[in-house]
Amino acid sequence: MKVVLAYKNFAANRNISHIGLGVAAMNTQKSLIRAGIPTLVWPILGAADLRASLLGTPSVTHAIISAPWIPSPEMQSLVNYFSDITFAMTCHSNVGFLQADANGVALIRQAMEIERSTPNFHLAGNSEKFCEWVRRAYTAPCAFLPNLYYLDNTTNPNRPLWQGGPLRLGAFGATRPLKNLMSAAGAALEISQQLRADTELWLSAGRTEGGGDTILRAAREMLRNLPHIRLVENGWQTWAQFRSTVAHMHLLLQPSYTESFNMVTADGIASGVPSVVSSAIDWCPPHWQAPVDDVVEIARAGRMLLLDRHAPTDGLRALERHNTAGLASWLGFLK
Repeated sequence: MKVVLAYKNFAANRNISHIGLGVAAMNTQKSLIRAGIPTLVWPILGAADLRASLLGTPSVTHAIISAPWIPSPEMQSLVNYFSDITFAMTCHSNVGFLQADANGVALIRQAMEIERSTPNFHLAGNSEKFCEWVRRAYTAPCAFLPNLYYLDNTTNPNRPLWQGGPLRLGAFGATRPLKNLMSAAGAALEISQQLRADTELWLSAGRTEGGGDTILRAAREMLRNLPHIRLVENGWQTWAQFRSTVAHMHLLLQPSYTESFNMVTADGIASGVPSVVSSAIDWCPPHWQAPVDDVVEIARAGRMLLLDRHAPTDGLRALERHNTAGLASWLGFLK
């Protein structure tokens, strides 16, 4: 058995991924290898690139394509030509996020037709809720292939608590409406006011999508000229650099309207940094979760986590449970 995880290479001709799908693939690769499954990660430019790579690696048994982006006729051609390889196309979002990707919705529906007519192709999702919706709404199969987050011996859940002094809060991710960054900024402002703490709110900058520029401008106006809080716009970094930035935070704010995993929250857990999340990130501890559209409750959860010495360990245990269940799902698919 040999598994390939293929994702669209937005950073062509670079040896390191700056995008979530690449980071997700690398984490899943390491997790599967640790479980005894030989796994490769291929950044590809398209179906022709994938075809050439498969021809050069005849030992591949499974090819998992991250996200719906390869045109269906080209996917069908690959599946027919490599009839001894099991293919899966994995949707890396829950249903709500698909409002931003009409072409992706079309490709998902076409993937159901390919699966009905082909024995070696499967539609998959990294969200159990997405897969359950596909099964109920379309009476079509959907394999659950979740993100696996690789944890090693550098994971540190025993960080010292914030005990006054400058407070660093992070609200990271692509600047798009469904990330709910204005609620995160509003909660950061309230936390700063209630704790009487000089605060930095770190936001990701450099990748605005679907109104993201407006979101950044609104956040700047919300915090402009306030003496106790300032906005730090953090440019996009390599994953290793980003992990270092996350580890520099005292608390993360990730109150997304819709998610299928949320890599930033897992990055925080690996560095002992808790997150306030919405119920969309349902693998996190319940007491980390706050109502998505209630900034006061998001701030209240944040204040509690800042003072909870058990919060990092609670998060680590939740992520370990997610990984254990997720690995079982992968092994069931690959058997």
